Amino acid sequence: MTTTKTHLNSSNIQYEINTNNIKNVAVPTMTEVLAASKAQNLDLQLQTLGPFFRITAKSLETQNELGRAEGLIRVWLKGKILHLDSVRLRRETLGMEKSIFGIGLFIGAVAIRYGYDSGCKTAELLAINDSDLYHSKLVRFYTRIGFKAVYEVTGSTIGDLPHMLVWGGIGTRMDADVEELLIKWCARFKSRE
Repeated sequence: MTTTKTHLNSSNIQYEINTNNIKNVAVPTMTEVLAASKAQNLDLQLQTLGPFFRITAKSLETQNELGRAEGLIRVWLKGKILHLDSVRLRRETLGMEKSIFGIGLFIGAVAIRYGYDSGCKTAELLAINDSDLYHSKLVRFYTRIGFKAVYEVTGSTIGDLPHMLVWGGIGTRMDADVEELLIKWCARFKSRE
């Protein structure tokens, strides 16, 4: 199966990924992700402390923080897992020419690449359900970038308790293959020179 994607820049560059040969596509390096972010006037910084990490995005023009992501690398029965605890984007980004989707994608790409470099096979998150409208937008966003819903945490069963303790709320638990995420979005971060 071959899929055609529209590039996120306004130039609407088309590229194709043959999903039968997906392993032949080189994943973008951290250097390529950071270079692509700088081309969009974003400065992304990764800070780590033990298994914990924080990624901050600042505007190269204003030096204002535009967003951040936090999480940790967990060792589990099936290997290392990239646990994405929170992604927060500032309201300032609403008035910017670049979309929130683009800024969120860059922050996420640094987190996913960090997880890949740390040996993680799976990324996990909770699309928090603070309101029905916002929750549905989060689920659509994460599905669009490559996550799949694995469990609805409603808080109505005893089985939800561990999820609520880990994630701090209710919502849709979602997982993604780290390498597949990098491959899916590789054209966004690869140099076009």
